[in-house]
Amino acid sequence: MRLSAMGDVAMTVPVLRAFVKQYPEVKITVISRPFFKPFFDGIPNLDFFAFDEKERHKGFSGLLRLFQDVKKLKIDAFADLHNVLRSKIVSLLFALSGKKRATVDKGREGKKELTRAENKIFKQLPTMFSRHAKVFEELGFPLDLSNPTFPEKAKLSSDISEIIGNQNQKLIGIAPFAQYDSKVYPIDLMTEVIAKLAENKSYKILLFGGGNKEIEILDSLSKPFENVINMAGKIKFQQELQLISNLDVMLSMDSGNAHIAAMLGVKVITLWGATHPYAGFLPFNQTMENALVSDRNQYPKLPTSVYGNRIVEGYEDAMRSISPEKVVSSIQS
Repeated sequence: MRLSAMGDVAMTVPVLRAFVKQYPEVKITVISRPFFKPFFDGIPNLDFFAFDEKERHKGFSGLLRLFQDVKKLKIDAFADLHNVLRSKIVSLLFALSGKKRATVDKGREGKKELTRAENKIFKQLPTMFSRHAKVFEELGFPLDLSNPTFPEKAKLSSDISEIIGNQNQKLIGIAPFAQYDSKVYPIDLMTEVIAKLAENKSYKILLFGGGNKEIEILDSLSKPFENVINMAGKIKFQQELQLISNLDVMLSMDSGNAHIAAMLGVKVITLWGATHPYAGFLPFNQTMENALVSDRNQYPKLPTSVYGNRIVEGYEDAMRSISPEKVVSSIQS
């Protein structure tokens, strides 16, 4: 299996957990970047193969090497859960060597119909989880995703305990950033949300992000409150996963953090700007009630984009139609 961005990879985890539970006699090897290995730790019958995109597996000749490397593992079938040029090439090589293969259908046509401005077809599309399950079904392994299992809450390392202190409070995670601005809740409104939550001393609010600019913003958001802590840049990625597994709830944009929390069995409140959960990216096992979307009466062309990378004039403030009060009450409930 070949996977890419953080959210994409996280979305495969619940499906693979279901697979190993329902087919304990089958062994899976996941091919992905080394960074993502911690996502798959502790899943039985699952091996991780690190894809070396900088050297060994770079370029077309690198993909041939990848095929040779993976072939040595004596695999019987290849599931392409990514459907991009690189994964298609490796998948084709396996097909040519007589192995079964199946590729995820990303439903691009339906997504176009959902996001176009004119003649929009506004309806729920299949989730990415059901699309991934379909790949395994094509290989002869039908999956039932209706009774998911999640890992136990991780034991927190002393480093984390030292930073977050007393753990008798409810832990609320907030990940206020996303890859594109059209998916980010305005900072002044997020400040209101944090201030309102921080009034309740039985809450501890943990802020997540990365990169110098984000750390700076998170520092300024956490500074006024003793029960708000910026976690960005303070712990390693693996520790971040441990901490997220201990949250009572995560507030996230339509972003990788939402999918990470969901794969760990945490309740997630998501905020949607230019994008919409109907495109199939509602985090795993979460309800539509917990997906707070921008007002379509005010902004009828929404969703304008599948991934948030398309800006429509006049829609820059769409997320302001989600009130801080609504966000706070969703978290409290």
